[in-house]
Parts: sequence; structure tokens; C-alpha cells
Amino acid sequence: MSTTIITEHPGWHETPGADPVRIVEHQGAAWLAHWETERGHLLLRPLGAENTEQPPVAYTSAVELPTAVEGALLLDELVSLGTVARLTNPSLWDAITTALLRQVIGAAQARKKHRAFYAAYGRTFDTPAGPLPLAPAPEVVLELSDEGFAAIGAKFNAKGLRAAATAYLDRGDHWATLAPESLVKELCAVSYIGPWTAAAAAADFTGDHSVYPHGDLAVRTWAGRAAPGIELPDDEKPFEALWRRWAPGRAQLHALTLFTLAYGNHAAPASG
Repeated sequence: MSTTIITEHPGWHETPGADPVRIVEHQGAAWLAHWETERGHLLLRPLGAENTEQPPVAYTSAVELPTAVEGALLLDELVSLGTVARLTNPSLWDAITTALLRQVIGAAQARKKHRAFYAAYGRTFDTPAGPLPLAPAPEVVLELSDEGFAAIGAKFNAKGLRAAATAYLDRGDHWATLAPESLVKELCAVSYIGPWTAAAAAADFTGDHSVYPHGDLAVRTWAGRAAPGIELPDDEKPFEALWRRWAPGRAQLHALTLFTLAYGNHAAPASG
């Protein structure tokens, strides 16, 4: 069965040949992730230091999807993705930063803001897709002026990113050891990080989409697009209740959410 890569994180870019590539930081070293589309394979290469383990990659098979009769039209569509491969974000700081930059705005605008913020203040590496940056370090964020945030359209995020940077420098090492639910609770204690932001960051970092905000607009949108024949709730709470009814087990909930986001990832127009 085929393998599908999910590249919903805005750090993914494309080579001239349309292969997805991304730079991540793992154990203090930068890594290049390159999805070789023809081979259906994720290649990971260190940029500089050679003595760190590879960043984690998770593979979720379609057999883990739930079998709810009520959701059959959606599930039949999702099964066609085969196995979904996802580069688990090895940097909790990147996951928090990304979730904060996604607050309140749509996916396209969030991607634009994310790329501008990273390009302006993150450490950059040469890749087959051109220069790509890592997340601006917490220390860099704390040194940025209001004008620095405003210059790349992130004035709204300044207070949240500063609060997160201060908390991360104090407790980030501890947070990285926590189970997904505990991580969500800890992140919610930080100013400007609400339940949605905490859950999105935790799912990104742990790879466990059973803690993802299942009523999120992206999940609702792509579920409806994949199965227009199913009448789905428009509002978050009823949708989340339906989602959990279809997928009562943790592994099923993870798979259903991940596959729906992966479906949308490939159904949406590509953005450079």
C-alpha cells in the first residue's frame, strides 16, 4: 500500500522538482528532511554535526482508522491515503512558536507570517529548496522590539511569544519529558497560550493527534470536503463530540484526525 507524507507544518517548502523539504532542529543539531516523492521515502540528513540520532518519523497505517458505519463515506476516502508518514516535530520550541503564530488567522495567512518570522530572525541553512530557517531561538524572541515583530506582521503575537519564550527557558526541558495530556495542561498555564494552542503544539511535538483540537476548522473543513455526502456539525463542540463517538479509542482518534489533516494537506493548493 502507498505511503503519503503529511506536510501541514508551515516549515515545509518545495524543491524545484516539487519534493517537500524542511529544516528541523533535533538535539541541538539541524537536520534536512527531504521527501523523495518518486520513492515514497523520507530522507533525513544532518547539516553539520553527525553524532545525533535521527529525528523521529511516525507511520500510521489506515488499519488504525475507526470503522464507524456513520462515517463510512469519510473513512472510505481516508483509507486511500494508505500509510501516513509524519515527521514528528523534534523541537518543542518550534511547535509552540508555530501554534502561537497560527492563532486567530487562517492557514494561508499563518503560513505567510510563519515564514516571514523565521526568515527574518531564525538561523538559516542552504537546502535544495533554497535557504531555509529554523525557529528563532527564545533568547532572540526576548530581544526583539515591538517594531521587530511589527516589521514582519507579527505584532499581535509579540506578547504571547515573549511569555512563551520566558516560560520555555525556565521549564522547557521539563515539558519535553511530559505525556501529551500533561504537556497540554502545562502549556495552558502560560499566558496567551489557550487550550487550542496548547493542544496543537502538544500534538505537533509528541506526534499524538488524539490530543489535537478535533473541533478545529481545518479538521471540520477537510472532513466535509472528503465526504460531502455526510451532514457534519458546523460548530466545534458538536463536531468534536461526533468525532469522539466515531473514534472512541485513542489510536483511532489519532488516526482519524491525522488522516483527515493529511487529506486536506494534499487536497489544498500547493504553496511554495
